[in-house]
Amino acid sequence: MTPHCRIFCAFVFLGSLIGFDGAVHGEPAAPLRFPNAQYEPLEWANLDGWAGDDHAAAFATFLDSCHALEGKRRPSVEMMEITAALKEVCARAQAAVPLDESGARKFFEDNFRPVQISKLGETDGFLTGYYEPIIEGSRVPTGEFTAPLYRRPPNLVVSGARKLGDTFPSKGVKVGRRVGRRKIVPYYTRAEIENGALDGWHLEICWLRSEIDVLFAQIQGSARIRLEDGSILRVNYDSYNGWPYTPVGRVLIDRGIMNRDEVSMQRIRDWMEANPDQAKGIEQENKSYVFFTITNLSNEDEAVGGEGVPLVPGRSIAIDRALHVYGTPFFIQADLPIANDKAATKFRRLVVAQDTGSAIVGTARADIYFGAGDEAARIAGRIKNTGRFVMLLPRALDPVLAGRDMPLPAARPKVVKVAEPEADAGTAVAPGEAAAPAAAEVPLPEEKPAAEPGPPVALTPAADPTSAVPVPVAKPKRRRKE
Repeated sequence: MTPHCRIFCAFVFLGSLIGFDGAVHGEPAAPLRFPNAQYEPLEWANLDGWAGDDHAAAFATFLDSCHALEGKRRPSVEMMEITAALKEVCARAQAAVPLDESGARKFFEDNFRPVQISKLGETDGFLTGYYEPIIEGSRVPTGEFTAPLYRRPPNLVVSGARKLGDTFPSKGVKVGRRVGRRKIVPYYTRAEIENGALDGWHLEICWLRSEIDVLFAQIQGSARIRLEDGSILRVNYDSYNGWPYTPVGRVLIDRGIMNRDEVSMQRIRDWMEANPDQAKGIEQENKSYVFFTITNLSNEDEAVGGEGVPLVPGRSIAIDRALHVYGTPFFIQADLPIANDKAATKFRRLVVAQDTGSAIVGTARADIYFGAGDEAARIAGRIKNTGRFVMLLPRALDPVLAGRDMPLPAARPKVVKVAEPEADAGTAVAPGEAAAPAAAEVPLPEEKPAAEPGPPVALTPAADPTSAVPVPVAKPKRRRKE
């Protein structure tokens, strides 16, 4: 990266901290407004594994997001510039169809600038995996299936929103239940809901074997419920109760039940099933609770992400929706434990932001979708690794091109150094210390003239030193009037 670009990138980052948007009367805008983040423009040749990826598969995934972007409502001010730039790229992508492998690679290289992004002071981001579980269930409660899977309650509200429609905000809003006409109080916690707070509301979609099954469906955000007659019921994330998400694995680590190295989704589940009494208290430490909706997907369809498009295993990621725009491509470089427990599989892949989750927080944070079923569950459960995040930024927002027109700051004035006096040959001077001037060189003040002696003074009582302090004259006494 050139020195000019370093200055410009630092300027844009500073603007993100103080709220400067960079768009002034047609000047290039500063689109990267990520708090507590840093980024560095790269060249395609510097991306390890870029040439070996399946660009045609990534292009098809990107096209799915393009279709979703067409029908989206106006984005927020913070996301407006990058959304508009992505739509322009999407128009060119749709006009270029069909593309083979080499054509797809050239399309990405011509239309995007790779920009490595990370948390301020760090190099890598953090990756986890998720999947769609297949869970046994029943449409009615039985002795075997006792844990309800709930749809959104009617008293779940968002402060300031009169009508929510199909989309329920997952972050950045106050969620609760309305009391009276205006007051909103926190919604019921997981413990309160599991202890019957929603009984009698008739919100049950189906029943699962245990609250552990419900918890894991909520963590993944979707599920395939295999009912007693063999049919499959597809459910997807709809909303949540507004409480922050607390990972169960973190609780187990804090209590000394597991160490950080051995935590995985499968090991957490095995422990909870082996210790059901303790597990109830552990999982209720997570006050967050997810509500579902029934989808019309067939058994062959993949789960639908937050963007509204079917997820692609190994190509779709969930990101922090408060910081990133759906449809943004990322190139991920990481060594992951996909084949086994060892992080030995080189994951060098172009992925697309198509989903979100309440546990996904930060600029360089992603959850990789691995599909449905037991094998996807095993892979996703092992992923908790660092990785390099390279965001593909539309060329219209290329910070390198914008930096070429950015004026450099004025040069600093030269500092004039004062020559130090030479030390005497016989005087030792400590390193880094200035030599002290000789004593003869220090100017002394002029001597005062000596006072001439005066005539002798007789020591009269008035001149006695002991009576040098004048005595105040006595006030005349006042006569009292008779």
